[in-house]
Amino acid sequence: MLGVAAAGGSSYGGKLTNHVITRTNRFKAACTGASTFIYISNYGHDQYQRWWEFELGLPWENREMWEKMEPFSRVENITTPTLILCGEKDCNVPVINSEQLYMALKRLGRTTELVVYPGEFHGISTPSYIKDKYTRYLDWFAKYVKGEGD
Repeated sequence: MLGVAAAGGSSYGGKLTNHVITRTNRFKAACTGASTFIYISNYGHDQYQRWWEFELGLPWENREMWEKMEPFSRVENITTPTLILCGEKDCNVPVINSEQLYMALKRLGRTTELVVYPGEFHGISTPSYIKDKYTRYLDWFAKYVKGEGD
């Protein structure tokens, strides 16, 4: 163990967190926010249409690459307790990504929690929700990294 206790991020940082926790169990806890999970779910919906096509090709022509690249293809490797946060109205990274990650982890019997902030977009902006988000981060890490709490 390299002494690394937690992984986390939002948006692209959440996407990277999703990838990291499918490839290693070195982290005691993870928090991922506004992050992609099943790439095909975003096709035609998010603002990254041209990037998806440029990097992976058209999904009906290169489905294997789309599936190979997404964290969903390795979801069974996730053992890290994972807190998932997102905004209900996020058009940048649709809420379905967080719901799919949560559902997969629940079906696998993993420790997870999903928080969807009502009326929020890609960046959480309501002050009470911002406070809630950071409180949840701290509580999650205190519980799973430090072993504090219930």
